[in-house]
Amino acid sequence: MVCIYCSGKTSVINSRSKKKLNQTWRRRLCPNCKAVFSTLEQPILSQTWSVKYPSGKITEFTREKLFLSIYESLKHRQSSIQDAKNLADTVIIRLRPIAKTGIIDSRVIRDVVIVSLSRFDKAASTHYDSFH
Repeated sequence: MVCIYCSGKTSVINSRSKKKLNQTWRRRLCPNCKAVFSTLEQPILSQTWSVKYPSGKITEFTREKLFLSIYESLKHRQSSIQDAKNLADTVIIRLRPIAKTGIIDSRVIRDVVIVSLSRFDKAASTHYDSFH
């Protein structure tokens, strides 16, 4: 990776795995300008997972679409944006073992979201279920 300040080549001086979110945190050092900064690596799910709909249509998985569908159900909450972000992360964690082939049925995603929402907010779960 190149330095965000001088575009020189950097080296990793510390690295830690975040298993829950399947991410790797790294502290980097630029030998040219001596800058130290952190990066966070994670898989690009839109290039890894696909969603199959009952019609047979297959599209790429997008975290943003998942987030927005959850957010729509949580709009009545004061902390709806943060809650939707955390629930989207939870759903992605729960989908990981299911997505071994790279293709996830849209109904499976719906079911995982409904279970996660029902544990968090019954009204949001009902709202999500009625629209999906």
